[in-house]
Amino acid sequence: MAHDGGERGAGSLLSRMQHGLFVLLTGIGLARALTTGAALAPVLLGVTLLLGWYAAGLALARRTDTNLAIWWLLGLTAVWLGLVLVSSEFVWVAVSLWLLAGHFMRVPWAIAYTIAVLVIVIASQQHGRPWTSAMIMGPAVGALFSLALSLGQHRLVRDGIERQRLVDALMAAQAESETLHAELASAQRESGALAERTRLSRDIHDGLAQSFSSILLTARGAREATPETLARALRQVETSAQEGLDESRRVVSALAPRDLTDTGLTAALHRTLDSLSQSTGIDATLHVDGDVTSLPTTVEVALLRVAQGALANVRQHARAGRVVVTLTGADDSVRLDIVDDGRGFDPSHAPEATPDLALGGYGLRASRERLRDLGGGLDVESRPGDGTALTAYLPLGGVRS
Repeated sequence: MAHDGGERGAGSLLSRMQHGLFVLLTGIGLARALTTGAALAPVLLGVTLLLGWYAAGLALARRTDTNLAIWWLLGLTAVWLGLVLVSSEFVWVAVSLWLLAGHFMRVPWAIAYTIAVLVIVIASQQHGRPWTSAMIMGPAVGALFSLALSLGQHRLVRDGIERQRLVDALMAAQAESETLHAELASAQRESGALAERTRLSRDIHDGLAQSFSSILLTARGAREATPETLARALRQVETSAQEGLDESRRVVSALAPRDLTDTGLTAALHRTLDSLSQSTGIDATLHVDGDVTSLPTTVEVALLRVAQGALANVRQHARAGRVVVTLTGADDSVRLDIVDDGRGFDPSHAPEATPDLALGGYGLRASRERLRDLGGGLDVESRPGDGTALTAYLPLGGVRS
């Protein structure tokens, strides 16, 4: 029968019991028919045909064609009706027919079928005897119970199929979730690698490249220097080279800049300005307002890198005579101002990236990205011939130590 192959658990047990009941009722009908003197040949022929037709339904158990199952049931009913005409002892096989009706027919049609079979059962008991309530109530109760049991079994099978479908959908969703998780993990790894490359490029630009730039400028300026100034230039080159070497080791180890590791941001800014003054003669001054002694390391690194980039721009391009750096700390933020009296530039026409290390090129963009990653920002005010003012700011919030 159509649902037998797919039933599991309790539904499968009920189906086996239903098959056994059909064979049992057919056997009882056969035995009673033979003991009541029914014609042997028609009875045996009818029973053989009935069981064979039922077995054919078992062979079609995995078929899902509902119309085919209904026609099979109607054929089984026709064979049963022929047996009832031969001997009324086969009327109780109707119990199995009622059980089958709930499987293959919609509820309205199953009810109509059950009533039709019930009328046949009741009519086969009359045989000229007066009607009694037992002749009607007994079969009616049996029909009602069988149909209800059939519908309940069908519902059980259907719920099992639905649960299996939900389990399959859940397994598919879990597999899809694992795939998405793997893709997300891969994307996060790629994002982390990109962020690390970006961080290293910034550190190289703001630290190592500035040391190389200082060495280059000092070497160019010493081409026509006197022996006294040449010795001073060589000392400056040696100092810058040592700083670059130390900085490269810090970058490779992914640690904070050497100046910060040793003494903190304020002292690091002092040394950077002293180096600028010694190598260029620019008057460089640092002002500190507020408490900046307990800034988070990430904030100190970001501000120092911005200062190094800005002062490299002053060294190479500004032609300034004076630069003032102001570090201001507040409860919830910190600000770094760098103002020079150099030749200035037009920020709106600053290139996105230039071959040199000007702040108007890669340095400006890198500084902005560095600060934006920490929730801050960078403002630049400048006009050709009127100097440059740069302001970097970062929020502290809950990260202040």
